[in-house]
Amino acid sequence: MNDVKNKICEKIDSYKDELIGLSHCIHDNPELSGEEYAAAAALVSFMEKHGFKTETKFCGMDTAFRAVKKGAAAGPVVAFIAEYDALEGIGHACGHNIIASGAAGAALGLAGFIEGEGGEIRVIGCPAEEKGDGKITLLKNGAFDDVDFVLEVHPSNKNIISRGNIACTDMVVEYFGKSAHSSDPASGVNALSALILLFNQIDVLRQRWNTNWTPRVNGIIREGGKAANVITPYACGSFMLRAEHTKELLAMIADIKKAAECSAGLLGAEVKTRVGQICEDTIPNRTMGLKFAENMTCLGEKMNLPAPNERRGSSDIGNVSRRVPTIHEYLRINQGKGPHTDEFREAAVSERGDEVVLLAAKGMAMTACDLFTDQEFRKKALEEFKEATKEI
Repeated sequence: MNDVKNKICEKIDSYKDELIGLSHCIHDNPELSGEEYAAAAALVSFMEKHGFKTETKFCGMDTAFRAVKKGAAAGPVVAFIAEYDALEGIGHACGHNIIASGAAGAALGLAGFIEGEGGEIRVIGCPAEEKGDGKITLLKNGAFDDVDFVLEVHPSNKNIISRGNIACTDMVVEYFGKSAHSSDPASGVNALSALILLFNQIDVLRQRWNTNWTPRVNGIIREGGKAANVITPYACGSFMLRAEHTKELLAMIADIKKAAECSAGLLGAEVKTRVGQICEDTIPNRTMGLKFAENMTCLGEKMNLPAPNERRGSSDIGNVSRRVPTIHEYLRINQGKGPHTDEFREAAVSERGDEVVLLAAKGMAMTACDLFTDQEFRKKALEEFKEATKEI
């Protein structure tokens, strides 16, 4: 590790108590997606205290923010992602308190460095990751338009780099029929029957979704009638769709829409479909990921590439990764159960969880330092990004 990176890490260590305190504060006060007022306020106050210029209600989102520190001259713009929403019922069981504090720590570690360099560092506070649309809204509103590189570290039960997420969206299908007495079903139009038929059609459609990764559709009946002696005039189903790639997800959506129209037409019902925000599959920047792994090795952490059949989730960071070179790496806070469990929630404020706040901050700050100082590395990361996204 060179002297510059040593100084960056020492700077982060000097904020150890504050960063861990910030992490615990967010963890102890969980807020749902879009309601993260206290967490956003705490992060903004923290960044302002340490000399960053902040903007609240960033890009029109009540609980989004941006904190900025500019260098001595123009140069690359590097953004660290902070997430801070929690899960209903189980609080910070995804460890977003670590993501937020780690991003803040990375920025603080680079603050002195950037003052003598060309470029700019930012912390972008991104609400509503669990809802799946915070970064999508920020993207649409221009939050990443002038950002050159994006870095984020997520807690996990493994140390992993370059693990792409899968594409995902939700879909609501409503059927409108006609009520009648159940002894005279022909006088009515059974909306529930149309919805049940759609479920059966989806099971058949799985056979034609021929991809290397099995697409997944999970659905529930949200409303299917009020009484068994009445032909159901209204039925509503909610579905979660997942596919390895966005283009496959779009094909699935089109197929399900056609199936919904077919089942409605067969029974004489009307149908409405609503598709939610699409979390696109992540395109991890391997060049940046390997540099992050190299830096983590200097910190005593061995990083691994994902196993071929590694289970993957979905995140709105995927949408960002298709517009800006991005890493979204994982650091282990436990060796047991993964995110969205009670065990993981407790691990997020364990001794190891606190250590990962500092490790994430250092790993991201060191990698950002490389982006600022190593033109060849920066060029290689950009070339990889352009090649990976040329057909998007």
